[in-house]
Amino acid sequence: MNEKHVEDIITALYDMVQDARSMPLASDKCILEREKALDMLDEIIAQLPAELKQSRTIVENRGELIGQARREAEAIIKNAQEEAERLVAKEAIVAEAKRRCAEMVHQTQSQIASLRKVSNEYMDESLRRTEEAIAQSLAEVKDTRAKFNQLAAAQMKKDEEALQSNA
Repeated sequence: MNEKHVEDIITALYDMVQDARSMPLASDKCILEREKALDMLDEIIAQLPAELKQSRTIVENRGELIGQARREAEAIIKNAQEEAERLVAKEAIVAEAKRRCAEMVHQTQSQIASLRKVSNEYMDESLRRTEEAIAQSLAEVKDTRAKFNQLAAAQMKKDEEALQSNA
């Protein structure tokens, strides 16, 4: 099978069930290509770990982004402190250097807080979408399985009745 997203496969499976021919005298039951449906379910099961891995990668990238921001902040602070030390020639220059250093520290801390907030929101949204996709997939698989079991039980009952009436 070609590579598809889990949502696409579920949509195709849903369409297959919806478009399937009804069984004679049973409009709530339908006939499906079993192998095709099973192949689609297998593909969903195979791709779920990939989506979970993608979520883990997002979490790891969030940590790297925060670490990079922290390193940049430390470098900016270090540069600001070095610059302040070089400007110690007069009191006015020293006061200006301290003010600029404090301003840079404040800006850096604001940037860190902003990056942390944005990365946390992005992570939460990504995990929420993944959680919803998995929950929806699971619900659809359970529903399809229940319908399949109902159809199979009804068919077995009909087959038994046919055998008894022929006997």
